[in-house]
Amino acid sequence: MTETVTNWAGNITYAAKELHRPSSLDALRALVADSVKVRVLGSGHSFNEIAEPGTDGTLVSIAGLPPVLDVDTGARTVRVSGGVRYAELARAVHARGLALPNMASLPHISVAGSVATGTHGSGVGNGPLGAAVREVELVLADGSTVTIGRGEKRFGGAVTSLGALGVVTALTLDLEPAYEVEQRVFTELPLDGMDLASFEAVMSAAYSVSLFTDWREPGFRQVWVKRRTDQPFGDFPWAAPATEKLHPVPGMPAVNCTEQFGVPGPWHERLPHFRAEFTPSSGAELQSEYLLPREHAVDALYAIDGIRETVAGVLQTCEVRTVAADEQWLSPSYGRDTVALHFTWIEDTAAVLPVVRRLEEALDGFGPRPHWGKVFTTPGAVLRDRYPRLDDFRALAGALDPEAEFANAFVRDVLTD
Repeated sequence: MTETVTNWAGNITYAAKELHRPSSLDALRALVADSVKVRVLGSGHSFNEIAEPGTDGTLVSIAGLPPVLDVDTGARTVRVSGGVRYAELARAVHARGLALPNMASLPHISVAGSVATGTHGSGVGNGPLGAAVREVELVLADGSTVTIGRGEKRFGGAVTSLGALGVVTALTLDLEPAYEVEQRVFTELPLDGMDLASFEAVMSAAYSVSLFTDWREPGFRQVWVKRRTDQPFGDFPWAAPATEKLHPVPGMPAVNCTEQFGVPGPWHERLPHFRAEFTPSSGAELQSEYLLPREHAVDALYAIDGIRETVAGVLQTCEVRTVAADEQWLSPSYGRDTVALHFTWIEDTAAVLPVVRRLEEALDGFGPRPHWGKVFTTPGAVLRDRYPRLDDFRALAGALDPEAEFANAFVRDVLTD
């Protein structure tokens, strides 16, 4: 069987001639044990070759495995199969009166793929999505299974693992009581005159805050403020309230965005920017993201402003978020409170890559760590210096996958000196 397999955006066509879709755990274990190289394709929302197995490798989807959504209301946990998407997970959890601490802007992404690449939401006190993980269940290269739990020394490498340890079949996540969120959008927040104190005040104004700009002019065209209704909220004096419902990409219709104008609703219908029932249809974009220490946030923004004409020429929108530090060894937020600078580019790789390189040059002095699933050109040798626990991860990968069955070219570039 031969098929053309691409990622969601269509900018990556995988060398594998078939996407294997095992329908049982036993079938997955047998497939992995019989393969020389294996990579797992989640929901396809990565924009680089992190999932590329190579011409002789096996590309696997676990979306066909029997879905697992076991909510333990007493323990406030959920065991979820790795191929389940956040929208489905959120609905099941909410139906039991519980909630996840945070969600990404898009609820259509798979749980295992999201945490493996360090995906996150927003909020000065909110860690990345992987911070909620308490156990990881893996199928190893020989087809055996292992569970790694919080509290084990090796847990620090098990969640944000780049798919380099094994196939993540299920995860157990921490939950909390369900809550409601109201979302308000403000417009025209100036960059001129902003310092670190004012930036922190803006980003701390609510549970989750996102800034949006197209960099065609200085400053931020939109500010999305998401307040938990069980937490206080004063006014927002830095920008004016929006008078119409807005989409983060200028000119796009807002019908598929989550409810605005302060209408309270369930957490999972407000924390993402986009409604779960809206499925992105084309993926006509590329994405990059850089995470750097939050104390450098304003200096980094001014550095981008200095090249904004270059950036704006191929940009759809830029989102600025905050992420709390976590303890996953390969997490872009490892060990430091973070500002995340996200760029949604036009769908033109040849035009975008030179701008990405110029952007990386502008941010280089701030120690940026690129999102593992997005477009970047930072050399592996540079990345290795930015992860102080990389040697620990190498040792873990060597112990769990001694023949490097799960290490493709992308992973080798990160792990190999």
